[in-house]
Amino acid sequence: MALDFNSDRALSRRAMKAELLDAETELRLAYAWRDDRCEESLHRLITAYMRLAISMAAKFKRYGAPMNDLIQEAGLGLMKAAEKFDPDRGVRFSTYAVWWIKASIQDHVMRNWSMVRTGSTSSQKSLFFNLRRVQARLEREAMAEGVTLDRHVLRQMIATEVGVPLHDVEMMEGRLSGSDFSLNATQSSEDEGREWIDTLEDDSDQAEQTVEANHDTETLRQWLLTALTALNERERFIVRERKLREEPRTLESLGNELNLSKERVRQLEAAAFAKMRKSLEKESREVLGFLA
Repeated sequence: MALDFNSDRALSRRAMKAELLDAETELRLAYAWRDDRCEESLHRLITAYMRLAISMAAKFKRYGAPMNDLIQEAGLGLMKAAEKFDPDRGVRFSTYAVWWIKASIQDHVMRNWSMVRTGSTSSQKSLFFNLRRVQARLEREAMAEGVTLDRHVLRQMIATEVGVPLHDVEMMEGRLSGSDFSLNATQSSEDEGREWIDTLEDDSDQAEQTVEANHDTETLRQWLLTALTALNERERFIVRERKLREEPRTLESLGNELNLSKERVRQLEAAAFAKMRKSLEKESREVLGFLA
């Protein structure tokens, strides 16, 4: 069932005119929806308590979210409550729905507070919505007693009051201290001012570094090819299979293919490396690690 949230004012007016349900009627509608999936009963139940959802949404306007969005989230929370409500528990629907409405609104506020995820655990939610209030109260109480609280002591008191680690308080304070800003914003009010993104260091390889790296790689490649020419065909085969394959072969597998013992293959490999090492030492010692 869809609700029309296009105009929060119009919805508020309709909600204020909706019927007030007594406990008996509310229970009957809840049973009709749960047992018979009667959408008319669901519509009456939600419409009757939409004023409650709107009232709760209004309490979160200070977090900067559009009122229409808050009402939509409150309505979604109300519908979730209706879907999960068990009339056999002996609890009024309004009492049960409050939790779902509040949870839906809080999740929306936290999701949209910042592009950086603010947090989703119960302790982080408690901090997000209570930190400023608890901080203001503690500061008022300290002022009334003539006590000056430094920032560290105040954070410790907040952590104790809310029941969260001190680290969480410090982290949430940082996230609530300022809003996101665009990296394309200028650093000054001048039209030709440099954008903040221009101050970020480019950690990618520069053209000069790329050219030098390509040159060094090609030089090393030529040295290795020259060293390989000093080997006979069997030695080159062993070196290729042992050093140049993505998955080097074992001495045993090469021995089986060449009809040699594993020890003999190892000796041939060592001899081939010795020949290559002598050739490479004439060029540079940087490539000797290849033969380790």
